[in-house]
Amino acid sequence: MSVLVARLLSVWQELAIELQRFVLLWRYQYRVPPFTLWWRLVLKRVFDITAALIGLVLIAPVMVLIAFAIKWTSPGPIVYRQERVGLFGDLFDIYKFRTMRVDAEADGPVWSLGDSDSRMTRVGAVLRRTHLDELPQLLNVLKGEMSLVGPRPERPHFVEELNRAIEGYSERLLIKPGMTGLAQVHYRYDTTIADVKRKVRFDRLYVKRLCLALDARILAWTVLVVVTGRGIK
Repeated sequence: MSVLVARLLSVWQELAIELQRFVLLWRYQYRVPPFTLWWRLVLKRVFDITAALIGLVLIAPVMVLIAFAIKWTSPGPIVYRQERVGLFGDLFDIYKFRTMRVDAEADGPVWSLGDSDSRMTRVGAVLRRTHLDELPQLLNVLKGEMSLVGPRPERPHFVEELNRAIEGYSERLLIKPGMTGLAQVHYRYDTTIADVKRKVRFDRLYVKRLCLALDARILAWTVLVVVTGRGIK
């Protein structure tokens, strides 16, 4: 009986936390009724699961080729895991195809230097430019740690720094992080805090305007960015 009571209390606490998080997001939204917001979140999750499953099946051959290319051209793991900050500050491990040397951060976390980063491997440079290094994150989407569309997750070390430097930075944590997002289709990889400040404006706008129609538009823009290599202006 004590085990059952403990389990019921645990479930109740989890529901209370989820309700508090929902209310915080709802208050941040712009004149959206609670049921409408809840329904949008349900549809978003259903779409994430369906698209991630279909995507994994369709791109499996591409992922196999990428894995062979990484293993053939540089020593080290094919996929690496890195701790990121997700929904409401929850920590999770993100999956990515390795694009850098295994000793790239031997001296600690540093900002990426973009396409000119000397730590990138030859294959890694291509993967970064085309964003194909992000494909393993479909597993994060299936696990519920990420969404297809949302603000990009950052590392805890940088989140602490950015929270101090950028007003309203934490507001982007009101929803799940995404594989792509409104900020990502406008700007490429961050190399400075100034870059992040520009992106945060788009992240906050996305959180306010969250809906499946906007997600579809961003996914279409993402395809365009991958094909052309340029952001939407």
